[in-house]
Amino acid sequence: MSPHVRVSEELKASTELITKEQPAEVQQRVTRQVIGLPKEDQIEEKRIALTPESVKVLTEHGHRVLVQSGAGQGSRLSDAEYAEAGAEIVSDVQEVYQASVILKTAPLNAEALRLLPPNRLLISALHLPTLNREFLEACQQRKITAVAFEYFRDESDTFPIVSAMSEIAGSACIFIAAELLSHPHMGKGILLGGIAGVPPASVLILGAGTVGEFAARAALAMGAQVKVFDNNIYKLKRLQRNIGARLYTSVIAADILVDALREADVAIGAIHSKSGRTPVVVTEEMVAQMKPGSVIIDVSIDQGGCFESSQVTTHRKPVFKKYDVLHYCVPNIASRVPRTASQAISNVLTPMLLEAGLAGGFERLLGSHKHLRNGVYLYRGMLTNQHLSERFQLKYTDLNLLFASEY
Repeated sequence: MSPHVRVSEELKASTELITKEQPAEVQQRVTRQVIGLPKEDQIEEKRIALTPESVKVLTEHGHRVLVQSGAGQGSRLSDAEYAEAGAEIVSDVQEVYQASVILKTAPLNAEALRLLPPNRLLISALHLPTLNREFLEACQQRKITAVAFEYFRDESDTFPIVSAMSEIAGSACIFIAAELLSHPHMGKGILLGGIAGVPPASVLILGAGTVGEFAARAALAMGAQVKVFDNNIYKLKRLQRNIGARLYTSVIAADILVDALREADVAIGAIHSKSGRTPVVVTEEMVAQMKPGSVIIDVSIDQGGCFESSQVTTHRKPVFKKYDVLHYCVPNIASRVPRTASQAISNVLTPMLLEAGLAGGFERLLGSHKHLRNGVYLYRGMLTNQHLSERFQLKYTDLNLLFASEY
């Protein structure tokens, strides 16, 4: 055997005796969250933020879910279904509010806020028209982190919960309009789609987003004439492409809009603001020129409304008349079909809660997911929404700057 071969074999043998480095297993820092689902205290709100199917997924990942007894009744979801999914059913609402994460579909009212301990995470709807300064100041004192689920975005830069609720509201608002138009006392007594020899109703839609698209689909399916207005040409093109048919579209030009409103039997407000209040597109003077008995459904009312004559109404008293025009301005139209709406909300919140647990908590998730920050209006008691800051004259803190310094 050559000396070179012998040396090579000796080196090989010696290296096999050396302890080799093994790749270390990096464990994720998992946070076990305690999630509270209080029963909605608003008569009008029948949705719930998590379905039993979602609760099962969360509990299987080690999270605790506290559900107040009867919380799912409005959506025809029983306590037994939640208990079988792994939730803890509690009768005392104060016990639910001890959870670190509170999920609600309706905004927190003043009475419930008094039950909320400091340093909690609140995820709920915001509803700008009903928001007041006292609520924000009380949350600030408690160092609450509050997220408005209608404002947070997903990774594709869309509003997932708004999109889901918009699909529901867009379809539902046309059925509501048809019902009001045909009402023998309040409406004009006409059929939305018309019949042979009788022209159909004219439906005007402001906004070519998700609500506008689904409203247009429903109206066209019922045989109505449809006109859609939006200043975003891309949205108008997308709407026509998605519907697969040519329909009347226009930018929002005052003179064209006034003429269209005069002819309209139904006007749908479907404009969504990305950060604050929806712009007022239709003035009271324009509304006054509409035909008597015509119908306005302002789906944008949860962000202030795009009709100047709009005022918030409820499911119990959904309609008021102004300038002889019927106004339907219920903020939570989706609550008319609560089970469908609850499933849609739950589908969005559940993956986010799971990801927050894996990230080490919701605040850490915000640090790595910039798109979610758009929904945060309070962070540890600091007001981080500029529109609310200007509206209520409260100090504004830039959330992105906060995270730039912390992470």
